[in-house]
Amino acid sequence: MSDRSSIAQSDRDVAAEIRVRGRVQGVGFRPAVWRFARELGLPGDVRNDADGVLIRVFGSERSIGALISRIQAEPPALARIDTIERGPGRRDLPAQFIIAGSLSGGAHTQVAPDAAICAECAEEITSPFSRRYRYPFTNCTNCGPRLSIVDAIPYDRASTTMAPFVMCQACRLEYEDPADRRFHAEAIACHACGPKARLVRFDGRAFSFDQFSMMDDVDAACGLIKNGEIVAIKGLGGYQLACDATKADAVARLRRTKHRDAKPFALMARDLEVIRRYCSVSAEEAALLTGPSGPIVLLDANGPEQLSDIIAPGLVTLGFMLPTTPMHLLMLRRLGRPVVMTSGNLSDEPQVVLDADARERLNGIASYALVHDREIANRIDDSVVRVVGDRARLMRRARGYAPEWIILPKGFEAVPDVLAMGGELKSTFCLLKDGAAILSQHQGDLEDARCFDDYRKNLALYARLFNHAPAAIAGDLHPEYLSSKFAHERAAADRLPLVEVQHHHAHVASCLAENNYPLDAPAVLGIVLDGLGWGGDGTLWGGEFLLADYRRYQRLGTFKPVPMIGGAAAAREPWRNLYAHLMAEMKWPEFSMNFDQLELHNYLSGKPRGTLDAMIKNGLNTLPASSCGRLFEAVAAALDICRERQAYEGEAAARLEAMVDPDTMRNEGDALGYPLTIPNLPGSGLPYIEPRAMWAAVLGDLILNTPAPVMAARFHKGLAISIAAMTRKLAGGEDDARQPRFSTVALSGGCFQNRVLFEEVSRRLEQAKFSVLSHAQVPANDGGLALGQAAIAAAHLLDKQTPSIEGSRSCVSAFPDAS
Repeated sequence: MSDRSSIAQSDRDVAAEIRVRGRVQGVGFRPAVWRFARELGLPGDVRNDADGVLIRVFGSERSIGALISRIQAEPPALARIDTIERGPGRRDLPAQFIIAGSLSGGAHTQVAPDAAICAECAEEITSPFSRRYRYPFTNCTNCGPRLSIVDAIPYDRASTTMAPFVMCQACRLEYEDPADRRFHAEAIACHACGPKARLVRFDGRAFSFDQFSMMDDVDAACGLIKNGEIVAIKGLGGYQLACDATKADAVARLRRTKHRDAKPFALMARDLEVIRRYCSVSAEEAALLTGPSGPIVLLDANGPEQLSDIIAPGLVTLGFMLPTTPMHLLMLRRLGRPVVMTSGNLSDEPQVVLDADARERLNGIASYALVHDREIANRIDDSVVRVVGDRARLMRRARGYAPEWIILPKGFEAVPDVLAMGGELKSTFCLLKDGAAILSQHQGDLEDARCFDDYRKNLALYARLFNHAPAAIAGDLHPEYLSSKFAHERAAADRLPLVEVQHHHAHVASCLAENNYPLDAPAVLGIVLDGLGWGGDGTLWGGEFLLADYRRYQRLGTFKPVPMIGGAAAAREPWRNLYAHLMAEMKWPEFSMNFDQLELHNYLSGKPRGTLDAMIKNGLNTLPASSCGRLFEAVAAALDICRERQAYEGEAAARLEAMVDPDTMRNEGDALGYPLTIPNLPGSGLPYIEPRAMWAAVLGDLILNTPAPVMAARFHKGLAISIAAMTRKLAGGEDDARQPRFSTVALSGGCFQNRVLFEEVSRRLEQAKFSVLSHAQVPANDGGLALGQAAIAAAHLLDKQTPSIEGSRSCVSAFPDAS
């Protein structure tokens, strides 16, 4: 084709329909398209529908191409474009480009996560010349509530809890002006027409604040906090409890009344300057704190000032966030110190969202509450992020991140709808739809009846929001998980296939899916280190080396199985794991003969050893577990860091990590790391990590009065060395001509949220030339389990391995024996 004919082709007028999928509703996408089309002189329209955004235009090829290029290059701040598809259109379009009304239908679009207050709105509410000066519900298309207020798709005001608030004329003009950043901002409001905040006493008594110099009810809440009160605050996704973090007596009172003995409290500060007084903040951490997701960021507590240890007992990190809503920003504006900002609940219960529940359940904790009259449609906790290995990694995925879609890897494009129920603790669920995974916000621990009720409510909500009708259900293999039982009930009731997925296989698949690892790519070695999961052989696993892909797995190696004395009690009381480990390596006479001078010997002598030994001998409530998490607890108990009882899940391991001496990690040679060997299990011949030599070294260091920080470092280093050694052993190919079994390693499980362990293991594996995959946008703990379950179930459906008989079940099969 000649240059002249090419120019003629590009100048020819054509009609086109442009379909944009992704996070494109409620984020200012249509106004952006309207502005681009007007500047290019294109007639047509743009509208929301159940598939995303539909653009209809008529004009030259050159102009239409320019429109698509600008959409790709200049999307709104909160938008995420997954696909842009172009097809033929119609010519009977409006002469000037307009924004048309939304169309309903089957939902194939995304719901945006709630977004922290943007800079423009922050400037408005602090400017006395703005009509939204000190208005605590100011928002625009770049910030504000989304998932927390939505009931249905499309995301329009009528489908949110803002529906009862009729816009005033001034807000209506902004809402209808495509050039305004509040064009179709569904939560738009102002003093005249929007929700109102007010300060109340939970006992209903009248009060006055003459003693405070207050501007409004929000400012009065600040005054109460400054004077040592605990105040309940109705936040974006639920109630919160706030007090002055620098007043140890107020924090202690909050711990006592909330029944939160030691679990660290989250903190909020008005700006980065306040945070930097207590913590170091890197550029990446600052970007997380100030970004639209606004998570709690775990920071090293090494600033020039210190807070009381009661904030995060035994830890060396503090979880800080900046004000996430206008109300928080206004409340903290004249408070130049941090406040505790924790979930409004009793410990382990779900966050309160209803006003009536707040009066009933929070009255004994807080006397005052800052409330408002906008309903919270969906409970959403704060997300938690930590920078590990130079990368931001989610530890809890909730506000600001959920329900953002995760595009599935190559090979999953044609997957039918799947529902995965997740695990028991740190639970989430996952929907597969249109080649993407929709992972729910953090649901909590399903053992609590209120959490389980909320879990089921959110399952129904997501099904409604995303018009989801699963072709199969996936659940954990554990027979006693509430999520597994519910998966069985749902599959039977809806006459759907049920895919039961081994716990640690799901962890590996979650890591693969998040890293866009293709369906048909070679198997990887999944190293999964956590507390417990039901094994494929009916025993408890927790330190596993699995050769795995999405379809199947083979257990290549493990940690030494050690009895859990007392079953679930062993997960709460670290001394039980310590006793079990010591008795697995040396009987009491040997321990007593060599180490009777230790305080640890005196401590264990006071326990009912006769009963414990009989339980182990007779296998009574002492199911063996190959658990890395239990090993951490045993070592923490030996060092007397957390011995008698854990106040929260993972406390012993968190304190052990916090105890690590950085200089020892950097400067001591590998030879001083506690040794763990790799023999084979009798009978199965399975290689396992044996800690006998490690325990001898630990007890020897206790005799020498070696400082606990040095011992904690030596444990972490020795464990990382043994994990890398096991990986090299399982890969093979070093001493013979055969190709290695795998070249890629996937790290998953809650133990890899330990920064010291993760960085040490990944560094050693990369030095050994392995490609290392790890979690970032999905938690490594059980919060990511549902994604892996869904991916495994999808692989089975795509392979037609799941029987088509209604109500049937399909367990994951293993690799054929390589031998």
